[in-house]
Amino acid sequence: MRIQALQMVHRAKASHIASALSICDIVAVLYGQVLNVDPAQPKAPGRDRFILSKGHACVAVYAALAECGFLSADDLLTYGQDDSVLMNHISHKANGVEFSTGSLGHGLPFGVGKALAAKRMRAAWKTFVLLSDGELGEGSNWEAMLFAAHHGLDNMVAVIDYNKLQSLTTVDETLRIEPLADKFTAFGWSVREVDGHDHAALAGALGATPWTAGKPSMLIAHTTKGKGVSYMENMVKWHYSTPNAEQLAQALTELQG
Repeated sequence: MRIQALQMVHRAKASHIASALSICDIVAVLYGQVLNVDPAQPKAPGRDRFILSKGHACVAVYAALAECGFLSADDLLTYGQDDSVLMNHISHKANGVEFSTGSLGHGLPFGVGKALAAKRMRAAWKTFVLLSDGELGEGSNWEAMLFAAHHGLDNMVAVIDYNKLQSLTTVDETLRIEPLADKFTAFGWSVREVDGHDHAALAGALGATPWTAGKPSMLIAHTTKGKGVSYMENMVKWHYSTPNAEQLAQALTELQG
């Protein structure tokens, strides 16, 4: 997935590669071990819903959808090109994508609405939303958290990609969010923390929800922005930069090593 993400961003002369590398393990575990989804029936009523709220990291999800059979390898070649459904921010026009995002703070409110609908229909499917840490500066997320807890939406699972960097600097310098776990707990969610690159830990947590009956689940996944590529890890510049041919070659060598 990381290799595909790098190749897509390089080919399209796009950006946000570090954000995508940050979430690859989370997305891989969701699609590989947790989500009840079927590429043969992408709109099956009983499917789980997954929403990528940090829509700029879409290449990680597009790569996962290709691995699972929702998209083809040829589809990935069109990323960021004119008339492609694989847009630079995730789009519901792509097979397997539930919701278009890009403006931060929209994914969780939408997901909470889905979870409420499932509760009222007495449906068994769950809703999963993956957010960025910088995105927590958006008040709409906190309204959605209050709403989810108030309505006892224990079919709702949120994951925070906590890499501690955002577009121009650290999250701490932009708008401090700690103590994060305490905030989520105070808002009525059941909270756990894991290494966001540990597949076993991610699968163990995400595959066992709800952790507390009557409460939505919030997983704080501690990650490294740019994970897997040495010169991108924890470097703010790779939020917007595009790897050139030489940088791509180095990254692919490291990932294939």
